[in-house]
Amino acid sequence: MALHHHSDSPWRVRVDDEDGTPCGAGVLLDDRHVLTCAHVVRYAGAEPGGTRRRVRISSVGCRPEWTRPAQVAPGTWRHVDGTQRGDVALLELDEPAGCGTRTTLWKAPISGGTVRVYGFPHADPIGMGTDAELAGSGGRQGEWGLLKRARTGDPWIERGYSGAGVMALGGSFDGRVIGIVVADFVDGDARAAWMLPTETVLHYLPRLRELGFVDGDRSNEMGDTHDGLPDNVLGDPLRLALTQELTRLLDSGRPGTVVVGTGGTTAVGDSWLVRLVRTADPAARAAVSDAELTGAPGDTVLGLGSIDAAYEARGKSVADVCGYLARRFGLPSGDADAVAWHLLRRRPPACLVVGGVDRAEDPEALVRELLGTLADRARSRGLRLVLGFEGAPPPGLAHDVSLDPEPIPGSAVGGVTAARAQEVVGRLADEEDAAAALDQEWGVRFFGAPRLPPRIAPRLRVRLAVARATEPSPELTAVHDRAAAARAALAAFDRDLRRMTEAHQDLASTLELHRLRAARYFGEEDRRLAELHAPAARALQTVPISLAAARRSVRRYTDEVNRRIDEG
Repeated sequence: MALHHHSDSPWRVRVDDEDGTPCGAGVLLDDRHVLTCAHVVRYAGAEPGGTRRRVRISSVGCRPEWTRPAQVAPGTWRHVDGTQRGDVALLELDEPAGCGTRTTLWKAPISGGTVRVYGFPHADPIGMGTDAELAGSGGRQGEWGLLKRARTGDPWIERGYSGAGVMALGGSFDGRVIGIVVADFVDGDARAAWMLPTETVLHYLPRLRELGFVDGDRSNEMGDTHDGLPDNVLGDPLRLALTQELTRLLDSGRPGTVVVGTGGTTAVGDSWLVRLVRTADPAARAAVSDAELTGAPGDTVLGLGSIDAAYEARGKSVADVCGYLARRFGLPSGDADAVAWHLLRRRPPACLVVGGVDRAEDPEALVRELLGTLADRARSRGLRLVLGFEGAPPPGLAHDVSLDPEPIPGSAVGGVTAARAQEVVGRLADEEDAAAALDQEWGVRFFGAPRLPPRIAPRLRVRLAVARATEPSPELTAVHDRAAAARAALAAFDRDLRRMTEAHQDLASTLELHRLRAARYFGEEDRRLAELHAPAARALQTVPISLAAARRSVRRYTDEVNRRIDEG
């Protein structure tokens, strides 16, 4: 009997029609089951009620190769033609493959990263692989994740790749299957494709869980994802405004920490936050119609997979939160320090939502051991972090935006119109964008740079949406005054940081001027001057830049150049 050998990916199989014509690809889950696309089965004529009863499954990763007839398992052909919905089928082999392979489908983040797929273009029976970049949502409606071309000139996904396993390359899920290819797009030089993530596949084929083919934690642990979106949330102006502001913040891609209020005197609750998270959740998206998504007000729907992990911390311990994050991101340890270390260094940076922080088993410990560290370094590390509190967040918790739903206290005297308040808040928002750009360019480079003030405009827009409904309102004056104070703080930040950048540029110019003078007098190869120039140049280039240390190093060099010139 011939020995059976596997390639690195023995789960790769080809799906043919009964005549042996390649129709697509599939994932061999075990000796009896193959996952593929419903439309691949239709191409072969073997969909329920089709012209053929069976497809043929052929190995491409086993030696010797094998072929087995298979048919759709009852109740597992799920597809609505012409939509970005479903498109999965589970095939049962008539006879065991004899391969011994068992493949796990992993629930993993799909917001970014590199993947590899292997398909059969132009009905090629041998097939070829190609790499792609995960690009998050494939559009506001639907439940497919977008794949983009990794390198120009490489082979690209086309008909024949449908049903292929999407395998992660690099990172914590390296080599693991995280979904299947469902469609391709080609328009001139433009290339794209779509995948169905494991969480969505599982929604349509819950039998996969029963058979033990799925692992990993789901993206959303903030309630039951099978109920779709909560009803009547966006009819309230305050909840609508909070939803829109957080959507804009997350869609902007700006890193940092957002603190949101879900309690207080407004009794706004967290239903708006739960709803928004579900719009990004691959499993929950499958339970929501396209009409419900496209019919929602603007800026109230996130892209599919745009939130990598969401967790309700209410009643949970630090170990519970860390354990979920470790499993969700495939981290080697659930220790709080290890989780924080890995998340702050993850590429691509993660987007996390943690609700009910102040209702955790030990809120102080949760902030001290994990969330405080993440919040403090989120912006510099590219992390997007949303923390929900029913009450006030702890003093000293670093944050870049506060979406506090509470009314803004101020003068009991009105006088400011909604139009005037909106104008000054708009100016503030523009200045906050400019300050963030300046900080990204220079602030992150300096040791002891002024800290970028938290964004105030998002919260002011939330309260403005409520106050304008009852105009004239004293809160309009409070919004106006708070915006004016925030603009003054931004002006001070801008002034202080520009002073540092100007000082850095002056030092760099001084160093270069003296280098040119030294070269003219003593030549480029003067060893003593080179030994003084090198640390001065490093001090001006090595982040974080200490201007005080750089100034001392530059001074030592310039003093020596001047002394040598003076001595002749």
